[in-house]
Amino acid sequence: MNTLLADKKFYSTMFRIAIPIIIQNFVSFFVNAVDVFMVGQLGETSIAALGLSNQIFAVLSFLLFGISSGSAIFTAQFWGDKDIKGIRRVLGICLTVATSGAILFSILAIFFPETALRVFSKDPKVITLGSDYLRIVGLSYIPTAITICYSSILKSVENVKLPMFITTGALVTNTILSYSLIFGKFGMPAMGVKGAAIATCIARLAECVVLLSFIYIRKYPIAAKLKEMIDFNTEFLRKFFKTALPVFFNEIIWSLGITTYNIIYARLGTESTAAVSICATIEGMAFVLFIGMSHACAIMIGNRIGAKEEHIAFDYGKKFLILTIAGSLVVGFILFLNSKNILANYKLSETAFQYAYYILIITSFAMWIKTSNMMLLVGIIRSGGDTRFSFILDVTTIWFVGIPVAFIGAFVFHLPTYMVILLVLSDELIKLIIGIKRFTSRKWINNLVT
Repeated sequence: MNTLLADKKFYSTMFRIAIPIIIQNFVSFFVNAVDVFMVGQLGETSIAALGLSNQIFAVLSFLLFGISSGSAIFTAQFWGDKDIKGIRRVLGICLTVATSGAILFSILAIFFPETALRVFSKDPKVITLGSDYLRIVGLSYIPTAITICYSSILKSVENVKLPMFITTGALVTNTILSYSLIFGKFGMPAMGVKGAAIATCIARLAECVVLLSFIYIRKYPIAAKLKEMIDFNTEFLRKFFKTALPVFFNEIIWSLGITTYNIIYARLGTESTAAVSICATIEGMAFVLFIGMSHACAIMIGNRIGAKEEHIAFDYGKKFLILTIAGSLVVGFILFLNSKNILANYKLSETAFQYAYYILIITSFAMWIKTSNMMLLVGIIRSGGDTRFSFILDVTTIWFVGIPVAFIGAFVFHLPTYMVILLVLSDELIKLIIGIKRFTSRKWINNLVT
């Protein structure tokens, strides 16, 4: 314990990297919570429509997170080795894959929204409202993909303040515009769910333009020219995709698993969908601290491995894991005490309120398990280049444990939503036990830049 508390270099680096990321994510989740709250004033159907529409973007987000995370594994180690050319090559690959995926999702959202939403719900009102939202918000997917790529690479070279400031500005803009366009304030028309979509489009496009302007005008290390981004050979591509593809497919297949969970919950009724949507937003805000810590962990461990200091990388992983467990127990207890007060701000039926309350109680007690898994797989094991193991563990537990259990609980035993969610935690428990064993073995530590 004395060693944990006495490492001043560890804490100074962690706070320097983690705090801006935490602030950025907090603002992002807070604004999303405000959007859900504002739309929530329009009723449960509107909440369900927004929640299910955002499932389409959630799948894209996992795809973008997968390719950007796979890229960041390399750039963090390249930064530790001071290889700027390598970083710019990785950025080029990241942009190519991410924008290609964003184009496909834009086509789905703009031209086939009803088809996409029928996977989640049979409620015609939810599908109609959700389709109106998707047709507009689909226009923002490509600039969002570009923003995520550049922001991720910036963070991996320890420049975390610029993405924080720009994203915060964009999200504040989004909130003001959403309020104006949803309810018809400040001379704007009252457009309901469509207003929320327009606000999101404007904010995401502005975020992308401002971020790129700062990067290239101030000539940051990742201000790459086109020829620098495509300056790679077959051997470089082979090495990159060998490590990055497991992360990419990990996020895609895992996100499809999460989407399957949401399909199951949605099939239990509109009240269930509304409760899950609200609780997912609240859980996201509770996770903000640990998302920032896992990003800082990945960067710090990647830098140490790139600098050939593997023993320090392992020590950092141990410290981050202990801090995550301790912090999540505290946050979970706070959420437990305030669950009813938080839900009182939403316009819910008695059944939806009850469902949401029980889900939050389960979330508060299970938080330390989920955050530990996030730290182990995203913050530690992946950053060491052990992407194949994290892929296998993440995918097999969700598809061979979590989803079968959820299906049986919902459609065989006809359990309420919160009981199904409780059963799904078996996936997280198995993952935690195996993940800790892998961490202690040190087999996850791999230098990718030598």
